[in-house]
Amino acid sequence: MNRTYRVTPRLLLGEHFAEVIAERLRTRGHDVVAVVADPALRAQADVEVFRRAAAEGRWVVTENVKDFRPLLLSAYDTGEPVVALLLVPSGRFPRGGRRAATVVSALEEWLTDAGAGTRSDEDWLT
Repeated sequence: MNRTYRVTPRLLLGEHFAEVIAERLRTRGHDVVAVVADPALRAQADVEVFRRAAAEGRWVVTENVKDFRPLLLSAYDTGEPVVALLLVPSGRFPRGGRRAATVVSALEEWLTDAGAGTRSDEDWLT
């Protein structure tokens, strides 16, 4: 039961992503916030992050597929607000020196892709 989006996605970066990534994307005109920059979200359970994203109409960008995908499936089943997920394979962006620049580049490409306005509830950053 995937929905299709026709607007530029607003993003909430999960806990594995640095605030500098959100900052750089904001300077490029994108609406992006990071869990690590929000004291109210930093120590919250995944379900709370999911609910916050739903309340704000944001996609969750996460490497934590094993926890967030079941939250999405549960929302379908229960009728709770659905949050779109941009899933990131954990080995795709190794931690270290150029991680932020590489993630910014990939997210910028994803956000500006011609198909960005017609994405379903679940997508993968490749």
